[in-house]
Amino acid sequence: MFEITFLGTSAAAPSVHRGLSAQIISFRDQRFLVDCGEGTQRQILRAGIGFRRLNRILITHGHLDHILGLAGLISTFTRWEAMDALEIYGGQWALERIYDLLFGVVLRGATPQMDIQLYQVKPGVMIEEEQLRVSAFPVSHRGPDCFGYLFEELPRRPFLVEKADELGIPAGPMRKDLVEGKTVKLADGRRIKPDDVLGLPRPGTRLALTGDTARTDSLLEHCRDVDALITEATYCEVEADLASRFGHITAKQAALLAKDAGAGHLYLTHISRRYRERDILDEARQYFTASTVVRDFDAFTVKRGQEQDPEHE
Repeated sequence: MFEITFLGTSAAAPSVHRGLSAQIISFRDQRFLVDCGEGTQRQILRAGIGFRRLNRILITHGHLDHILGLAGLISTFTRWEAMDALEIYGGQWALERIYDLLFGVVLRGATPQMDIQLYQVKPGVMIEEEQLRVSAFPVSHRGPDCFGYLFEELPRRPFLVEKADELGIPAGPMRKDLVEGKTVKLADGRRIKPDDVLGLPRPGTRLALTGDTARTDSLLEHCRDVDALITEATYCEVEADLASRFGHITAKQAALLAKDAGAGHLYLTHISRRYRERDILDEARQYFTASTVVRDFDAFTVKRGQEQDPEHE
């Protein structure tokens, strides 16, 4: 299960009601900030979710509306927040701009009070730990080294309580060991293997976030069968040529990607001020009913196979 909190949902420049690109993906006790547009730290405060455990930042690409908020956020972290280390992931071009912003402007030779590590993203698995896998995939946008991110809850085998009861396995540490794949020995000398009490593997929840993108065909394999797809809808189809010129997609294209990929639900962000929200929503739902145009501070829970409510009026 994942939780999504949208902090900024506007395209290119903020509006009265929308901040610049940022969202938090939460899994158990782990939190990832994906993109950090101008004003993100204030959005975090307004959302009431705080800075604790927000020590991993994933950047989709190096455009300023996706990274400028790092300056204020790092400045706050190094002064007031009790955080030992911060990891920032991004493509090479994005990291070059981030390095200049943080170490050339914010810190300017000063030694930060926390360990700041910049990690260059390559396609493939980036993080795998505690039942979670995070992978990066290439995205076509304006400029080099653009990436989307796939969050996957690793498959797990359910513990068969009735079977354990039949075998006389007492509640407590023994059952925990079996779940963790360890063989246990009962008081009567019998040895119980994990296969004796674990069911068939069940796939975990999957969530894909593309960032800004100029095309969808190259994304299909990475988004296939996800329970939630977060992507942009900067333009409506009436201005498809303009969208292509500036490296973006339309609500129709986003919806068709979700449909072709078999996604559970589509969350549309990066909304231009040139459209009404209803324009984007109506166009998307013509092709994929389970579509939502997200707003700043919207929060959603995503579960495997969960039927998503398309209403968001």
